[in-house]
Amino acid sequence: MTTEPPPAISLTAAAAARVAAISARQGKPAILRLSVDGGGCSGFQYRFGLAEDITADDAVAEQGGAQLVVDSISLDLVRGCAVDFVETLGGTAFRVENPNAASGCGCGASFAV
Repeated sequence: MTTEPPPAISLTAAAAARVAAISARQGKPAILRLSVDGGGCSGFQYRFGLAEDITADDAVAEQGGAQLVVDSISLDLVRGCAVDFVETLGGTAFRVENPNAASGCGCGASFAV
């Protein structure tokens, strides 16, 4: 019996619905790009934006007609992550559940490995 490795990245149904709603309002494809930049209070910070297309080296996750894409360099820092959309008293945001993060900031926008 063989087991498949866990997906490189995943997108929850709530995040997919939010990506679809935002992209429909802006007239863009339902593609959410997650990238990682240096900086933030914990060392690295997540960046989100709608993408126009998918490049050959992107990792792609699909859910409910929406796609999450991560470039190959950022993927090393977020492999195995799940992107969710949460609504709290503090506001609404995409949240990354990153198994590679050793620590993170209170707002969830940055992390350390």
